[in-house]
Amino acid sequence: MEKTNGEVLYFLLSLLLSIFLFLPISECGRAQAMFIFGDSLIDNGNNNFIPTIAKANYLPYGIDYGFPTGRFCNGLTVTDYGAKLLGLPFPVPYLSLQSKTTEILQGVNYASAAAGILDATGRHYGGRISFNGQIALFEKTVTTQLPFLIPNLIKLSDYLSSSVFVINIGSNDYINNYLLPNLYSTSREYTADAFADLLISNFERQLKSLYMLGVRKMLLVGIGPLGCIPSQLYQHNSTDGSCIEIVNKQVSLFNERLVPLLLKLNSTLQGSFFVYENIYDTFVDLVQNPASYGFKEKNQACCGSGKYGGQLSCLPLQVPCAERDSFIFWDSFHPTQAANKIVAERCYSPLSTDCLPISGYMLAQL
Repeated sequence: MEKTNGEVLYFLLSLLLSIFLFLPISECGRAQAMFIFGDSLIDNGNNNFIPTIAKANYLPYGIDYGFPTGRFCNGLTVTDYGAKLLGLPFPVPYLSLQSKTTEILQGVNYASAAAGILDATGRHYGGRISFNGQIALFEKTVTTQLPFLIPNLIKLSDYLSSSVFVINIGSNDYINNYLLPNLYSTSREYTADAFADLLISNFERQLKSLYMLGVRKMLLVGIGPLGCIPSQLYQHNSTDGSCIEIVNKQVSLFNERLVPLLLKLNSTLQGSFFVYENIYDTFVDLVQNPASYGFKEKNQACCGSGKYGGQLSCLPLQVPCAERDSFIFWDSFHPTQAANKIVAERCYSPLSTDCLPISGYMLAQL
C-alpha cells in the first residue's frame, strides 16, 4: 500500500531522531548567540541600507514595536520571539554594524527582504541580499571580523559550533520568481517537481558552505502555505478566502525534499545537527481554525489594499486595523506578531510541536 506524504515525513523524521540519539553532545554547552539568514519574514533592518523598494522602515510597520525598524511586521518576528525564549539578545542587522564592533558577539541577522535561494529571485524589487550573498557576508564575519574579537582559533570554533543558526529562505523563490511568469521564466523552464529539485540542490550546496565556515547547529524553516497569504488570494481572485491549493501543492514539494536533505546532511557532515521547523501545518491550522488560536480574521490583511488586503502591501502612514492581535496576517505577505509568537513558541519552547526531531530550545543546549 502506497504511503501518504505525511506517513513518509513521519518515517523520515523518526529516522532523524534515531540518528540524534547516537550523536555526541557538544562540550560547548548552551548557545552563545543566534545567527539568522533569510528573507522578509525575519529581516530586522538590513534592507534599510540598500537601494530597494522592499522596505519596511516607515509607519505603520513597527507600530507595536514602538517605531519602524525595517521588520515587515507590526511588531516582533518569529526569530525575535525565538531569541527571547532562548535567553539571547536580538541579533543586530549586519548592514547596521561597524566592522569590528563587539555587537557581533551577540549574533548577527543577515536576512534580506525579497531574497531567495536563487540569486535572480526578487530582482524586480531592486537591491536585496540573496542567500549566497548572505553567506558571503557571514564568511567576512568569520574570516575578518570575529577573529579580531576572538583571536584564539579554538575558542572561535567553539563559539561558532555552539551558536544557533536559523535559516528561513525559499518563499520568495516561489512568490517572487516561479509564480510570476510575466517576470520570470522559471515556470516555463521547470515543472514544479524540477523546480523544487533545483532549489534543494542549490540549498544543499549553500548549507555545506556554512558548515565549512564552522556552522554546526542549524534550524531550517520549511516554506509555509503560500496559497493562503492575502497576495495569492488576490492574484487568484479567491471568492471566499479559500487557500489556493495549486500553490500550496507546489511549495509542499520543496518541504517534502527538505527532510530527506536533513537526514543526508546529518549523516554526512560530522558534528552537525539540523532541525526542521514545520510551519506549513501550523499556518494551515491557523487559517482553518482561527478562533481556536484567538484570531477573528483568517486571511484578511490587517494593513493593505484591495481584496483581502492583497493588492498592495502596507503603505506609508496607512491606518491599519485596530485589533491587530485578532489578525493572522499583517500585510499581503507577512504574519502579525501575534501569529509569530505562536509559531515561535511551537519551536523554541522545550516541548516543541513544530520543530523535529528536537526543539529549537534543545538544539541551543547541545
